[in-house]
Amino acid sequence: MTTTRKTITVTTRQDDWIKAQIAAGEFTNDSEYIRDLIRRDQASKADIDAIRAALIEGEESGEPQPFNSASFKQKMAAKYGTK
Repeated sequence: MTTTRKTITVTTRQDDWIKAQIAAGEFTNDSEYIRDLIRRDQASKADIDAIRAALIEGEESGEPQPFNSASFKQKMAAKYGTK
């Protein structure tokens, strides 16, 4: 994997926070911390995209159908047994 060097500017408070995370042993350096933040942001975005896709799929699936919880429970009990 290739890398690209970036220069960023943070506030003193943000820098202190990053240094505290490194001092606590969470990360070995600033770059590792920033990369972790980016990975978390990417994962969060992927989760949001999946939720949006599921919502669209639900909206496009047609009119809502009544749900009979008693019937559902009976089917599940028959399929998986009762505990």
